[in-house]
Amino acid sequence: MEAESEAGPTPDGPDSSSLEKALHAARALILADLEASGVARADIVSLVEESITHRRWWVGEWPDGVAYVDGLVAQDVQDALLERYGRWPVCPVCVGADPHAMDVEPELGEDPHWVCGKTMTVVARVGALRERV
Repeated sequence: MEAESEAGPTPDGPDSSSLEKALHAARALILADLEASGVARADIVSLVEESITHRRWWVGEWPDGVAYVDGLVAQDVQDALLERYGRWPVCPVCVGADPHAMDVEPELGEDPHWVCGKTMTVVARVGALRERV
């Protein structure tokens, strides 16, 4: 019996080619949002790479989660930035003395968006902050 190629389908979820495409797409979306926010420095881009590595493992454990990678990488980077640098991305809806970061909605779902958690205003799709700025 021939061994299945590494890019071939697996019985439990996405093949490695589909997974890598999803991870590359998530990376591109988050990098676009970082660039739109003016914070795409090398040290911050490294946080994206750390998240991609973690989510590659995570999808290996839960293959159906590949559909949620965009939002999860956005949340991972947002959390890492909060720990090291501060809030990101800052909400453009609420102008005033209390700047706050937007939330990713849905937290675990497809088609994630940046949302103002105070007004529940959808600001932009993850990866499309440039269109909003």
